[in-house]
Amino acid sequence: GRILPTEGRRGERPPARYPTMAEGAPASSDASADPAELVVRMDLARMSTDELARLSEERLLALSDAEMAAIAAYYRRPEVAAARSAAGIGEQATDVELEMLAQTWSEHCKHKIFSASIEYSDADGSDSVDSIFDTYIRQTTRLVAPDDGFLRSAFHDNSGVVEFDADTLVCFKVETHNSPSALDPYGGAITGIVGVNRDILGTGRGARPIFNTNVLCFAPPATADVPAGLLPPRVVMEGVHRGIVDGGNQSGIPVAAGAVLFDPSFVGKPLVFCGTGGIMPAYVAGEPAWESHPQPGDVAVMAGGRIGKDGIHGATFSSLALDEAAPLSAVQIGDPIVQKRMSDMLLAARDRGLYRALTDNGAGGLSSSFGEMARECGGIRLDLERAPLKYPGLAPWEILLSEAQERMSLAVPPARWPELQRLAAKWDVEVSAVGTFTDDGSVDIRYAGSRVGLLDLQFLHDGLPKMRLQARWDGPSVGVAAAPAAGEADVDTDGLAATLLA
Repeated sequence: GRILPTEGRRGERPPARYPTMAEGAPASSDASADPAELVVRMDLARMSTDELARLSEERLLALSDAEMAAIAAYYRRPEVAAARSAAGIGEQATDVELEMLAQTWSEHCKHKIFSASIEYSDADGSDSVDSIFDTYIRQTTRLVAPDDGFLRSAFHDNSGVVEFDADTLVCFKVETHNSPSALDPYGGAITGIVGVNRDILGTGRGARPIFNTNVLCFAPPATADVPAGLLPPRVVMEGVHRGIVDGGNQSGIPVAAGAVLFDPSFVGKPLVFCGTGGIMPAYVAGEPAWESHPQPGDVAVMAGGRIGKDGIHGATFSSLALDEAAPLSAVQIGDPIVQKRMSDMLLAARDRGLYRALTDNGAGGLSSSFGEMARECGGIRLDLERAPLKYPGLAPWEILLSEAQERMSLAVPPARWPELQRLAAKWDVEVSAVGTFTDDGSVDIRYAGSRVGLLDLQFLHDGLPKMRLQARWDGPSVGVAAAPAAGEADVDTDGLAATLLA
């Protein structure tokens, strides 16, 4: 049915039209504000298990008791307390740090279930599986793709890369956008499409997206009995379709293939598979185009769309079961036109060698992109007040975590930064220097001159406790029907046919 404007204003339904940045909007956050008033500090080291669990639920962190306990134990370490005291940030955790840890440790980013240690048993015995992903997916790929084969990159970048010919590589990426499409069909689908477009762009030194694909699963559009709090299947279908059209076709990347399936089981949550294929040169400036490595001293640059409250908690929200309390603000408000200009500018910058590495802000925003890139070179310092905002009023942790598909993070050699600025101005793309890559082993986050986050890089990426699961397969009991005797005249062929088809 029709979505009334008042419903959109109350947050009960996605708005039919989204606001855009007004002329003269602030270029950055209000750095004059007192950071102490914008940052929440929490004494995690002294919290009980129940208090930690309640904190995770209240802040939508999607962290388990074991994970919250691991974070609390980190702040209890004497060496951590000493380093934090010397740095002037204090022993208590900040909301900036906690939110960054939750994003980095989310199921969406870490694939904790696929990486879990599983004790498996069935009627034939038991076995231990250390990571379904490593055992059955990564290892299988290694076996069928020898080092001297056509595979150039898999599993560690934004998309897979294979050789097409001696001069050209092909990239491909597919992902789902089920939860955001259930909340906001148009916004969820458009960010799904431009998200995989951006994954192609953010692979290696940068690739050009050339086609989109999709597979969509909905409840039948005429479904009348829809549980309270859920959008009607027709509204979901039409919104997803508009999002795919606007996200892909209208930004110059055609939908080359697709499929649709209708089944009542998708009334609670649609299945929205989005895929993109792209191409890149085999080498850029004589170096492998599928590889990228930021270096200490490189300028940390944010390019593309400004930061707003949309897309906050997208990574952690996607790691939870969907319910009526799911926040609409977790869905990004995509801008394919900005993404198109940014993509063309970055590909031109790639060919000129203006950056060493790039990645996306699609899940976790600056937290995810710069956190991952910092792992490559050994550290980073970020100054959040330098990040351009859509409007004032964002807390530092919101600036760090807000997601967008039309925003990328770059590692730029200082000598090339002025040329990148000139090129970006030519393409009408906003670029901002928001920090510096380091090799001191930490993520050092500042706001208005004050340190609001300080995390050990190794703990951020490797401190996650391994999930331990138990699985048992009890196969169905299948009876064997007796075959009719030869020559028997009264065989119920209709019944046998029904049994076979069932």
